[in-house]
Amino acid sequence: MPKSKTPVVDPGAQVEVAPKTEVSFKTNGQPAYSHATGRAIPKAVAPQPVPEGAGLDHPSLYFNQELGWIDFNWRVLYQALDERLPLLERIRFVAITASNLDEFVQKRVGGLKRQEAAHVSRLSPDGRTPESQLNLVREAVRRMHQTLTQAWEHTLKPQLAGQANVVICNYAELSPKQQEPIYNLFKSQIYPILTPLTVDPGHPFPFISNLSLNLGVILRHKKRNTPQFARLKVPTTPRWLQVQNPRGDGRYYFVPVEQIIAYYIDELFPGMKIVGVHPFRVTRNADVSHDEEEAEDLLALISEELRERRFAEVVRLEVDQGMPAEERQLITEELDLGHKDVYEVDGLLDLTACFQLADLDFPVLKYRPWEPVIPERVYQKQSIGLSHSIFSLIRQGDILVHHPYESFTATTQRLIEEAAVDEKVLAIKLTLYRTSAESPIVKALMQAAELGKQVAVLVEVKARFDEANNIEWARMMEDVGIHVAYGLVGLKTHTKATLIVRRESEGIRTYCHIGTGNYHPKTARLYTDFGLLTCNPELGRDIINLFHFLTGYAPGQSYSKVLVAPKTMRQRFNEMIDQEIQHQQKYGTGRIIAKMNGLDDVPIIQKLYQASQTGVQIDLIIRGHSRLRPGIKGYSDNIRVISILGRFLEHDRIFYFHNHDQPQIFIGSADWRGRNLNDRVELTTPIEEPALKRRLIQILENALSDNCLAWELDEEGNYIQRMPPSPTEERNFHDMLMQRALEF
Repeated sequence: MPKSKTPVVDPGAQVEVAPKTEVSFKTNGQPAYSHATGRAIPKAVAPQPVPEGAGLDHPSLYFNQELGWIDFNWRVLYQALDERLPLLERIRFVAITASNLDEFVQKRVGGLKRQEAAHVSRLSPDGRTPESQLNLVREAVRRMHQTLTQAWEHTLKPQLAGQANVVICNYAELSPKQQEPIYNLFKSQIYPILTPLTVDPGHPFPFISNLSLNLGVILRHKKRNTPQFARLKVPTTPRWLQVQNPRGDGRYYFVPVEQIIAYYIDELFPGMKIVGVHPFRVTRNADVSHDEEEAEDLLALISEELRERRFAEVVRLEVDQGMPAEERQLITEELDLGHKDVYEVDGLLDLTACFQLADLDFPVLKYRPWEPVIPERVYQKQSIGLSHSIFSLIRQGDILVHHPYESFTATTQRLIEEAAVDEKVLAIKLTLYRTSAESPIVKALMQAAELGKQVAVLVEVKARFDEANNIEWARMMEDVGIHVAYGLVGLKTHTKATLIVRRESEGIRTYCHIGTGNYHPKTARLYTDFGLLTCNPELGRDIINLFHFLTGYAPGQSYSKVLVAPKTMRQRFNEMIDQEIQHQQKYGTGRIIAKMNGLDDVPIIQKLYQASQTGVQIDLIIRGHSRLRPGIKGYSDNIRVISILGRFLEHDRIFYFHNHDQPQIFIGSADWRGRNLNDRVELTTPIEEPALKRRLIQILENALSDNCLAWELDEEGNYIQRMPPSPTEERNFHDMLMQRALEF
């Protein structure tokens, strides 16, 4: 990189972007969703007008958080309908949208239903009760569910047949020659594991597991002519089974496994007449929590919570549209649901099954392959045959790595693996929030312990939906002598940090990794995240103090450089926003750029409103939901918000403060959300080397100039996608960063 003065983003400049384009699609002749507005039509709710003289706490200044999340998932769904994307990637976005929706219903709808049942009267920042939010969310989820199903059934499934010769067919339409091998498979591999459960006075209604696919079977006794209901759980074999193509015309035929079971259902009920077979699916509440202050054993508490979640109340029932009213009523009553909780599906239930189809081996219908590159300094040493250790490279200066553009394996993973076997390393400490099933990180830590090094790991057993995996990892690590802590009472440890203590000729030296993402090699190829590799002594002391806080009793711990939530982070961010206000008032140079996953913290939003009112120019790059309402005259007319979605999941957090031509830049694990600033242990580190600052500023400028992946949020809550004026003028943020990585 050139050795020039650190550039700054012009405080008064607004990045030039392409004009906005309204994009919409229709289903069944009716407008279902407009990509000019980012919401279902009609909108679930329009924002309130801001009354004259309203205070910064007025509900009209805030978007609803729940509906904001649904808006985000609409943007994800749009990827499935964007014809610029390869077909199998569009099908993958169908599965991602469905998976996101499942998680939303489990966590957010489940939480709202619990608040409603408890008669919670506290209003959301936008002035709504839990009951009113629940009504809005149900309707929004229903519309999204319908649109998602129609997109698959009427758009993508036909295109899969046309472009890839992959035919998703009905089992009944197959020829006897095609059915014969499938029937043999059914008898040998599926039939033995099926468990039909009838419902009658001697057989109570069975337990229905969360997100399982089931068949409701209506039977009638041939002699007594009495009706009967039975439930059959569809086994978790591959959802799609490939069918032989006797014509050899290059086509590939697939059928969903539940159709095969339904076709041969009479073999499970000899002597009974099959009246009907209809799929259904339930979603259970995942918003289960306990009082940690009263717990004697946090691990036992989380294990109990997992058991309770398995049996938690049902919050959604998805049924085949053709299911008769009597059968639907039976299931609804047995699950203690109201009619508002029932969702009819005119097509395939559980579209997360599309992940399997997206993985089919058709490279031409996928993104061009991307292999993360080795960072410049590391690569140069390798290319000239020098076998420098990762520690010697870090001693030459801080290394900033950007995944998935740069290799996680060659940097972060290498650091931990080298530390595990390095004779000079005395201790390794690490926070583990999520990791992969066959984690090389955990294996390296276990190896280090077996070699006699002191290893301490903070395993966050409250990481949502990863609790069971983390408990298993924790027990395995304890078995080899690793000191394992299970998080802090009342706080979730979300920080991403590693500390390595090494004895060198000059004395003890510390090496650190501070990141924005998890120690997860697989997601490091899909999520965009930063990691700082450093041996800066002041940062080292801060991370030592952080681990003393995490594994011991040190609530009064102090830090010289890093920002730690909930202790110092909110205060320091407020101070830096105030600093920009002062610079704006004195010099007219106030400027803030922040990139994160979500923004819902009301005090931070109010600070940003105050900054905007003084003229500070603020750009926010927020992938997910935002409670902040931009563009309101007199409040937020100097704030702009965009959301970027594409082939990689935007996950990194960057905070830039102009500081009157002396930029302050931070990266870390925290968003500007209440849960991050109040209820989690989070870590954000300053980036101080000029070259690394220049790099981060350039990345922020690239993001703001994107005209392919970016959606602009307006004051009415509309998300409008930017479109390039012509193909030659495309500025695709992800493509720009891949190109930069190749050119380094």
